[in-house]
Amino acid sequence: MKLIKINLGFVQKFSIFFFVVLSIWWTIVALVLKNNYIHANLIWAASYQLMAVFGLIFGFIIARSWGGIRSIVGKTIMFFSIGLLLQVFGQTIFSIYNLVLEIEIPYPSWADVGYFLSIPFYVYATILLGKVSGVGLSLKSVHKKILAIFVPLALLLTSYMIFLQGYEFDWSSPLRIFLDFGYPLGQAFYVSLALLVFVLSKEFLGGVMRSGVLTILLALVIQYVADYNFLYQVSKGTWINGGYGDFIYLSAYFFMSIALINLGNLFKKIKET
Repeated sequence: MKLIKINLGFVQKFSIFFFVVLSIWWTIVALVLKNNYIHANLIWAASYQLMAVFGLIFGFIIARSWGGIRSIVGKTIMFFSIGLLLQVFGQTIFSIYNLVLEIEIPYPSWADVGYFLSIPFYVYATILLGKVSGVGLSLKSVHKKILAIFVPLALLLTSYMIFLQGYEFDWSSPLRIFLDFGYPLGQAFYVSLALLVFVLSKEFLGGVMRSGVLTILLALVIQYVADYNFLYQVSKGTWINGGYGDFIYLSAYFFMSIALINLGNLFKKIKET
């Protein structure tokens, strides 16, 4: 397989630089100006998705260099990149409502098409990552089968008890109920899968894949926190465009971008050994 030559070290450094620039910009808008200039908040909130755009572009480039959908490595990186693309779709709709139409975006909205659909893509990409990391082979032992069953169940139960206990059902909006449950439970599922892959991948190639899986896990956890925080703030009426909730989303996009670059580096090293 002929790999496209990409200076991933430079790409990684640039992504870090870009994240720092966006973070400084947010610090000025949110902490120095204290969110007093709504238009400044909206411009930043519409701009930070460029971090995700940067990550998904290089994700697709790296995936293509591994044969794209024709190889499990290419498919893994591609599906994580599609997850980022769907997040960008949601962010774009969100920004059109707030910055162009200048109206408060409803919940649910068309933005949730992108946000929610990213969940199954992240789930499938994590399953593929497990296969690439040799997790399928290591699940043969009994105690790891038990781990594979109870870790997801424990996280799903914890998600329900912390985030959804005492939930008041408004059956006049069934789609909202579906999303309120679907977001935290679906994301708890892919976080638990990523945790399993991380724990079980230590026996594959001397654990060389663990750093890449750990970065993916961190990105998915931050994405989970970002979406729960959004749901919580919306329910309490405290969401501020360009506030700390948006900064959590920026962090999720940054770590996912770094994760895709790291995976590209790891797969390249494995191929060269």
